[in-house]
Amino acid sequence: MRDSFESLVQTITQAIAGRPVDETLQDYLNRHHGPDTDWFRDMTLACETGVREGWLCNREAAGVRYGRVIKPGPGSAGFSVDVVDMADLAGPHHVHPNGEVDMVMPQTPGACFDGTPAGWKVYPPGSAHRPTVSGGRALVLYLLPEGAIEFTRS
Repeated sequence: MRDSFESLVQTITQAIAGRPVDETLQDYLNRHHGPDTDWFRDMTLACETGVREGWLCNREAAGVRYGRVIKPGPGSAGFSVDVVDMADLAGPHHVHPNGEVDMVMPQTPGACFDGTPAGWKVYPPGSAHRPTVSGGRALVLYLLPEGAIEFTRS
């Protein structure tokens, strides 16, 4: 399943490589790789399997299970790939120097990530937040251009 996960990552990162990390990208992803697509279903299954098998979200801090699966490089079009597993909590505040692209996979019906149900949430460069899952449990795959993230005390 890990090979399938990496192949799915390459599909999405190649599709968004070079695009501005903004609301237009969010619209594109939800339209072409959203919850009703085979790609989204396959990636959700790969993430759920990875969590069960222990190669995804194999670290934990303050109730958030997480893990960087792929470092930025040519195979991922310069994106790092992380997956988090959260339930009804807020994670650590951070800034996205180059933006952040999030795939939200509710594991509990109605669960949302920063108010977003199943689908994509894109934060532009320079944005910041405390990632929050409400309404149950969700897996979130996030892509960081060049792996850039800055944790803050806010």
